[in-house]
Amino acid sequence: MHANRNNHIKAYRVVPLLPEQPKQMARVGRISFSTPLSLVKEFDESLNALGYEDRSKALQMAMRNFITEYAWKAEKGRLGAGAVLLTYNHEAHGIQEGLTHAQHRYRDVISSTMHIHLDEFRCLEIISVKGKLERIQTMAKELMKTKGVSQFKLSTISL
Repeated sequence: MHANRNNHIKAYRVVPLLPEQPKQMARVGRISFSTPLSLVKEFDESLNALGYEDRSKALQMAMRNFITEYAWKAEKGRLGAGAVLLTYNHEAHGIQEGLTHAQHRYRDVISSTMHIHLDEFRCLEIISVKGKLERIQTMAKELMKTKGVSQFKLSTISL
């Protein structure tokens, strides 16, 4: 692992796991990716505070959590309710307009929104949702990809 001049970790290659191998003989997949060094430092500090000694194990857990959180398997037409939490820098070009337009497109599942100023630059948007889970998930995917969104969390329950 090494940093380039933009303080990002340089990516190299991915070695896939072979699914047909028994678990005890499975090869380890190696993955490299670019990320700001400040994020690596913050991640390592969090690991140390929690007593983790193995960055790889923590990243594996983070990847499993991501898959669990976003690999939705909703039945068509099933109803649900929940909340979307997202943070963003309100000074990012076009972020507020982009979020507003997306929310208007999904007004059929959005019950309400709350806007909270976290500090001078960062805002937290909490969006309560109710309706078809498939539609809520489509909305969430769109909001998650909005340029300028720095953190995103969707939590739903089935009705």
